[in-house]
Amino acid sequence: MKRFEDKIIVITGAARGIGRTVADLMLEQGAKHVYSLDVATGEEMANFTQKQVDISNTDDVKKVINEIIIEGKQIDVLVNNAGVTRDGLIEKTTEANWDFVVDINLKGTFNVTQAVVPFMKEVGKGSIVNLSSVVGEYGNIGQTNYAATKAGVIGMTYTWAKEFTRKGENIRTNVVAPGYVNTEMVQSVPEKIIERLKEKNPMKRLAEPIEIANAVAFLASDEASFVNGHVLSVNGGMRI
Repeated sequence: MKRFEDKIIVITGAARGIGRTVADLMLEQGAKHVYSLDVATGEEMANFTQKQVDISNTDDVKKVINEIIIEGKQIDVLVNNAGVTRDGLIEKTTEANWDFVVDINLKGTFNVTQAVVPFMKEVGKGSIVNLSSVVGEYGNIGQTNYAATKAGVIGMTYTWAKEFTRKGENIRTNVVAPGYVNTEMVQSVPEKIIERLKEKNPMKRLAEPIEIANAVAFLASDEASFVNGHVLSVNGGMRI
């Protein structure tokens, strides 16, 4: 039996990057269907459906999750992957840039989880994996907004790990906290900065998306059936 056989999976931000790699991996490992919640669109494939939605909009999220339940009858796994950055030192961070990052990274994670959990509770089981960051664990210069949201994701996860199991439900909530990953977002950074990031890492390289996806898949699967409220750091030993 494959890891995600007969599972219906929802992933935010799965049009590209880490989210798309997670989607492809879960489909390879037997997922019945993967739904992507994203403002962007990417290449569709068998058993992969994109739902174009702004996850910071509470009503739109609820509508889309209801559509998925009608179509797929269940949601077994939720991966809150979507994230954005608007970097700057605090004195140069505008209110608009603060709000944009908080709305997607923190409020979006809250919105989607709030919409999905009632359906998981109906069947008494499910798995939620939230994507944080090494920046959420240790902070980083010029990323006050991003660090705050990714630290907040960890705090929400610890809370949900207790809330979603308190009546005997088997709904686990965990975190993967990546370091710097070789995605389109990082590839747009000047080469000299990328080299500096590599040099700071004990392993002297960036992570590949599949290395993050493997960690997400483990926590989402039944192989991690007694892992709850855990932060899995996948950063090559980096502490910023």
